[in-house]
Amino acid sequence: MELTKRPRRLRRSEAVRSLVRETHLRVDDLICPLFVTEGEKTRAPIDDMPGQYRFSVDELVDECRELWDLGIPAINLFGYSTEKDDQATQSYDPQGLIQRAIRSLKAAVPELCVQTDVALDPYTHHGHDGLVVDGEVVNDETIEVLCKMALSHAEAGVDWVAPSDMMDGRVGGIRRALDAAGYKNVGILAYSAKYASCFYGPFRDALQSAPKKGDKKTYQMDPANGREALVEIALDIEEGADVVMVKPALAYLDVIAAARQAFDVPIAAYNVSGEYGMIVAAVERGWVQREQAVMEVLTGIKRAGADMILTYFAKEVAGYLRG
Repeated sequence: MELTKRPRRLRRSEAVRSLVRETHLRVDDLICPLFVTEGEKTRAPIDDMPGQYRFSVDELVDECRELWDLGIPAINLFGYSTEKDDQATQSYDPQGLIQRAIRSLKAAVPELCVQTDVALDPYTHHGHDGLVVDGEVVNDETIEVLCKMALSHAEAGVDWVAPSDMMDGRVGGIRRALDAAGYKNVGILAYSAKYASCFYGPFRDALQSAPKKGDKKTYQMDPANGREALVEIALDIEEGADVVMVKPALAYLDVIAAARQAFDVPIAAYNVSGEYGMIVAAVERGWVQREQAVMEVLTGIKRAGADMILTYFAKEVAGYLRG
């Protein structure tokens, strides 16, 4: 055949493929989500997330030293609280679990970017991300508590706070509170397009944070909506978000791509617990090869337009990339 164009010429060897490769996944694209619990010398396995643990603060410090040595630049912390009440008072206790973890991490691994989840569901009896009044998750009253929570994390030395609650106006409220208290350099990683997804199940087991009644569809986004995500992202940018996030990642690659086209800000994507679990389960059944599946999925998220990826595979991928 007389063909002028033969695209296969650029696929003939790994050397050639590497020269024309469009998307590169790097270790410094990764953020490792970690779960913190009370106690000492504790690494409690999470049943629904094989290979993941709830760390006591001392073990968390050791884990983060390893992550830093592997080149992973950031972690995102979630607290496993057994002290819950209707007002989420433990969320902003200066001596609370997350606050103690931040101080320990910044003392031990000062250059590590420490990020913290800001939402009330791990700290409330009802398991909702906000306060509940007369059966309704209330918006403005919740923001007052979220601001207290963010301030307590800032006082402990956090680098970024990551509000995941999806209350209207919470990014602006937190930014104003941080600035007024002198924490102008604390960043905000906003869960801007967080969908009411089925893929959070293992995570909720890890934190025991599933809602006891109802669901989260009045504040998390409808999975059928794409344009609405751009509205949410624009609002968060206007209110002072430094980085915006799409969560989950795999079923919302189109949203990541649309956000990349529309906004010139850093975009994060969360490769969530259910997505992690699907790969783990498929590997256990022999359906896919683990390293190839993990790398293909994360490269796809990066190709869609994410600048950084929160993933439970972070430590594992750092090993793959090191060879």
